[in-house]
Amino acid sequence: MTETFARRLTGAAGIAAAAAFIIEVPLYFVYSGPPPDANVLGRLLIGILALAFLLVFVTAFRELVKRVSPEYEWAGSIAFAAGLVYATITLVSSGLEAGAVIAADRPIDPTIAVSGTYILYGSISRLMLALFLTALGFAVSRTRLLPHWTGRSAYVLAAVNLAFVPSLFFGNTPAHFYAANGWGTTALMGALLSYWLLAFGISAHRSGARSAAGSL
Repeated sequence: MTETFARRLTGAAGIAAAAAFIIEVPLYFVYSGPPPDANVLGRLLIGILALAFLLVFVTAFRELVKRVSPEYEWAGSIAFAAGLVYATITLVSSGLEAGAVIAADRPIDPTIAVSGTYILYGSISRLMLALFLTALGFAVSRTRLLPHWTGRSAYVLAAVNLAFVPSLFFGNTPAHFYAANGWGTTALMGALLSYWLLAFGISAHRSGARSAAGSL
């Protein structure tokens, strides 16, 4: 994999993952009560596609760091591992929600009914994302493979994620901002990740075009 291809693949995968996440998050707020099965299963399917793109993103980013600055490959590997764990945790949570909805004989709200997902979507995911973003920000800052704002914004978003790790002590009411499955802990943080990933992906993809032009 060449550096130019790694930049373009990182960017394209980041943009695709972000687009899917951006479509998914609002679907959680369409209904005030238990949503119909089609809504839940539809948003979960979109989320699964987003996570598939995220796996491509973290893999391509690790390869990009390796191409640009091999001495910081370890940081890219930490970002890859943390991103992989985050995606796996979220996929498991999606499976638990989908199974509960499919098995139920009436509409249910899986964000409340499936207690096993509370800290999977919440505290555990927040900690894994904080580790992922910290490693990514460190790799970007040290290697200067992308503009400074990409690394700095990753650090900021990592700190925000860390702030939500203790939310598991604050109940399980989705309408509350700071709860194990609260809208701040889950939906808001998902939205912030989506738009940050979109901006990062665009920057990475544009850097691939510049890298290709510079090699001519």
